[in-house]
Amino acid sequence: MRKLLILISTIASLLLTACSSDPVVNRLPFVYRIEVQQGNVVTQEMVDQLHVGMTKRQVQFVLGAPMIIDPFHAERCDYIYLYNPGSDGKSDATERLITLTFEDDRVKTIQGNLLPNPQPDAVPPNRQVTVVVPPQERESVGVLTRLWRWMGFGKDS
Repeated sequence: MRKLLILISTIASLLLTACSSDPVVNRLPFVYRIEVQQGNVVTQEMVDQLHVGMTKRQVQFVLGAPMIIDPFHAERCDYIYLYNPGSDGKSDATERLITLTFEDDRVKTIQGNLLPNPQPDAVPPNRQVTVVVPPQERESVGVLTRLWRWMGFGKDS
């Protein structure tokens, strides 16, 4: 009876440790994890458009509505973006935070782990898009179709 109790407790402890949040367990190939995106999508291009002196409306036009509006600090807006990759595990988790403080409805400070480029005179990236349209091939039609169109019953190409 004593050996059976030891065996059951050992098996139970192994099964319970398998449910832990150990990184080894999260990399198991048969465990499905969804991709999670939370908050405002904030890119470096968006943040580069920010500068001290912008109004709240201009900031909202560039970044969107803030994720957190603290009722105790009305002159502060926090933009948070969290990304956790899914089951593929090819990329790491991403966290971006931008905190803007306002004074008289104008940006006073910009803080966080994603800051504007310190060189505002830098040349912006080329946004020109080239669209390549392949040439259209002529429709190959048969003798009867040409005769039908010549008599006026079909469309002319």
